[in-house]
Amino acid sequence: MTRDRQQPDTREHILATGEELIHGRSFTALGLTELLSEAGVPKGSFYHYFKSKEDFGVAMLMRYFSEYRERVGGLLTDASVGNGRERLLCYFQQWLDNHARCEAQSCLAVKLAAEVSDLSEPMRVALDDGMLAIVQRLAACIRAGQADGSIKPQLPPDDTAYALYSLWLGAALMFKTQHSLQPLQAAMIHTQGLLQPCNAA
Repeated sequence: MTRDRQQPDTREHILATGEELIHGRSFTALGLTELLSEAGVPKGSFYHYFKSKEDFGVAMLMRYFSEYRERVGGLLTDASVGNGRERLLCYFQQWLDNHARCEAQSCLAVKLAAEVSDLSEPMRVALDDGMLAIVQRLAACIRAGQADGSIKPQLPPDDTAYALYSLWLGAALMFKTQHSLQPLQAAMIHTQGLLQPCNAA
């Protein structure tokens, strides 16, 4: 019984350690020996939870998106933040602020998207599923903004959410190459223009 309680903690510890290590290098460059040494667990523990390094990568992405959706879902549905438009702008401002605080890193999805999409179909699917779930939450917030009158009804929610997420994902990739906030700042200006309030001229 004690063992059962410990097992999820060990799996979580391996995943958290892997995510932390990957921020400083690529997924392919992360060796299993280094991961296990840093996590302080034997090889047998790794293969108890994961069939392969690829399986570990899929689980790590699923964990990341699950935690991210929980944070995003709370922000995009929190009426105390403001109306639908204000919640969306707050979400993207948080995206910009996170990069401003940690200029050497970016989110795990951005970091791995270009690297693993052509190398691992299961990891590509995990990335795609995770990103589409975020787009769906953005679309729901746009619909809420249209219902409360803060976002123009002419905007198609699904297409607008997809376009905005793609814009910011591209800006985050440019941030990585330029080490500059300018792409994200430009994305914010464009987002504010697209989400002009209903009473704007």
